[in-house]
Amino acid sequence: MHASIQEIIESRISANNYDSSRKLSHDEISELVRLATLAPSAYNFQNWKFLAVVSDEAKQRLQAAAFNQQKVSDAAVTFIICGTLNAHTQLEPALRPSVDAGIIDNKMLTTWVSMAEQSHTNNAVLQRDEALRSASLAAMTLMLAAQGKGLASCALSGFDADAVTREFDLHATEIPVMLITVGYAATGNWPQKPRKQVHEVMQLV
Repeated sequence: MHASIQEIIESRISANNYDSSRKLSHDEISELVRLATLAPSAYNFQNWKFLAVVSDEAKQRLQAAAFNQQKVSDAAVTFIICGTLNAHTQLEPALRPSVDAGIIDNKMLTTWVSMAEQSHTNNAVLQRDEALRSASLAAMTLMLAAQGKGLASCALSGFDADAVTREFDLHATEIPVMLITVGYAATGNWPQKPRKQVHEVMQLV
């Protein structure tokens, strides 16, 4: 029986310890990315890119850029989650499948492309904000997908973005937003840490 989304969210931990002997297949990694791409993005930009780091050599380079965090190498895969700039320039082909599927019509496609061009062209701050938002939503979706498949994960902001960009030949439009380690948990991981009470973080208006 599949776990409910509530069970997946409540059982997820940020894993530091992974069983380095257990690997994931190409198909398993691809399925995690497929599920991650079902995350929302403005205009359905899909302004993200996923680098799945699996080889020992690549893991060593990424671990060095991540302040030598061992879990980068021990996890079956570490994803470099990137948000992409200039997404408005690729919106038409991104939306075309929605027209073909009858979800939106050509008039709406044209309207959305025009609106995105007006708001995003020469607006570096908005482009970066959208890239960070989309990559973050995709990263969380990927972690929940991993949890649902019995895998552990951890989001890492502790890395040298310039080093990651350099080591993995990222384009100037590709911003490394976070790293996500995914694999089979080893012993010694902390349980999910307690959160603030809802009344501390929510305001009804």
